[in-house]
Amino acid sequence: MTIGSMPTTDSKIAFLFPGQGSQGVGMGKELAEKFRIAKWTFQEADQALGYKLSRVCFEGPEEQLRLTEITQPAILTVSVAACRVLAERGVRPDLVAGHSLGEYSAHVAAGTLTFSDAVRTVRQRGKYMQEAVPLGVGAMAAILGMELPKVMAVCRDAARGEVCEPANINSPEQIVISGNSGAVERAATLAEERGAKKARLLPVSAPFHCSLMKPAQDRLTADLNSLTFRDPSVPVACNVDAELVNDGDGSRRALIRQVTGAVKWEQSVRLLIGQGVQTLVEVGPGKVLWGLMRQIDRHPTGLYVNDEASLEKTVGHFAHVRA
Repeated sequence: MTIGSMPTTDSKIAFLFPGQGSQGVGMGKELAEKFRIAKWTFQEADQALGYKLSRVCFEGPEEQLRLTEITQPAILTVSVAACRVLAERGVRPDLVAGHSLGEYSAHVAAGTLTFSDAVRTVRQRGKYMQEAVPLGVGAMAAILGMELPKVMAVCRDAARGEVCEPANINSPEQIVISGNSGAVERAATLAEERGAKKARLLPVSAPFHCSLMKPAQDRLTADLNSLTFRDPSVPVACNVDAELVNDGDGSRRALIRQVTGAVKWEQSVRLLIGQGVQTLVEVGPGKVLWGLMRQIDRHPTGLYVNDEASLEKTVGHFAHVRA
């Protein structure tokens, strides 16, 4: 079940949660040192996973943090820790969204999933996605400065019987494609020939969000079907449809379909703005989504929280607005 995108005039806050690629050694360390709830969040993750995820986040090594089955629970944990600190400081969202992996963080923030269930599930998600396609068989490329219909035409013309599909519709300036290595390489060349500002292959370990991920989707379906999904306390903008989901079963189905479906990020952000959101806060490591926000629409206020300084700036902004 979804609810439509009828615009409203009320000013609202949306939290945005980052996905894979936002990780970095040291992430979350300052929050865990300064705020007890953040420290407890890392301890909860360590206990759920059975190893010291916190140590990998805080100290590395970077090679280990880049492993997909570690990256995904690590980013989720940092995001949830930051969200919990914000809640303690009185800042809560009216709507939430997350980019790919970040959709799990969004559902933890909305109460759809427990944190321990989510952190174990995304570890398996990362493992399944990594194992779905042998190394070297798949690839991804970023196409810059080309409209979606033209990117879709490039993918069709480059496929030649292989898989080549839009995977991340990130902003008007950036679309990522995914599929078989040869097809993606042909598409990158063709995109530049047809006027893209730039097309570059990405250093990724698997071709995420395309039909090659079907084996991972099948394995993850069983895991998600075994979990309890509650109705979210605030609407969640799901990647695969760019629609608001407000019930547990719809949330589960969206997360299943997301594995092979494109991340409709630009459309999701525009959906939130259409709901009256005037402040978008990226909650978690990095500033990738903050950068994409500025490419999509510069009218809403864009903030981020990934350490103590950015937390205080964000809390201060809302204190000033409410004053």
